Amino acid sequence: MTSRSELTQAFDALLCPSAFKDYAPNGLQVEGRPEVQTLVSGVTASLALIERAVALKADALVVHHGLFWRGHDGRVTGWLKERLALLLAHQINLYAYHLPLDAHETLGNNAQLAQRLGLTPDGRFGEQSLGWLGSVPHTPVSQFVHKIEQVMGRSVTQVLPPEWPGDQIVHRIAWCTGGAQSYFESAIAAGAEVFLTGEISEPQAHYARECGVAYLACGHHATERYGAPALGDYVASKLGLSHIFVDIDNPA
Repeated sequence: MTSRSELTQAFDALLCPSAFKDYAPNGLQVEGRPEVQTLVSGVTASLALIERAVALKADALVVHHGLFWRGHDGRVTGWLKERLALLLAHQINLYAYHLPLDAHETLGNNAQLAQRLGLTPDGRFGEQSLGWLGSVPHTPVSQFVHKIEQVMGRSVTQVLPPEWPGDQIVHRIAWCTGGAQSYFESAIAAGAEVFLTGEISEPQAHYARECGVAYLACGHHATERYGAPALGDYVASKLGLSHIFVDIDNPA
């Protein structure tokens, strides 16, 4: 068991949220009970995840996507009211770390995804250096895509340059988890042969075809479901807490 203040200090010291310009408040978003014994982690603070945390008798919940985002008008109604009401009724502390959890060099979403895909990181690119660069052994692109689909358990939306041969050999990979489609041009400029992220928007298909760099959209949730459990495991082990990761399925 530990205190809420000790848990907050542990998270903040590890993830350094003040170093990021973010779209959401990072850290403790909803205050619950002062003592913490059971920590639950998940990707998004959805009602389904909060209900599971209640069932697991969690004292704290740590997620990548919290409740509050830039542009919200501040009214507590509808889905926000339902989620907040459940957290407050059961005195569950809610922690959310967005960009800091993407960026962490070992526990973050990008680092954890690299481990699972056999990527060797060796550089950063893009705004706030959130994009990662690395390499794989010279591999046919079909084999690389197949590995992604096996790891993530879902199909990949792929746009390959039309001039590539039937099974282009790739080596230089850029990646940024989640909704990082705006990083594609920076990845191209950084010398990537393949860019991997969660989502794709209309312009990126044209960039891929015209610039000779493959684009792989692997799912927002799918690419970001590794950082939260790694963070939860690490902090729980340091503070003597029980930790449970709950993965609420999301096709996006």
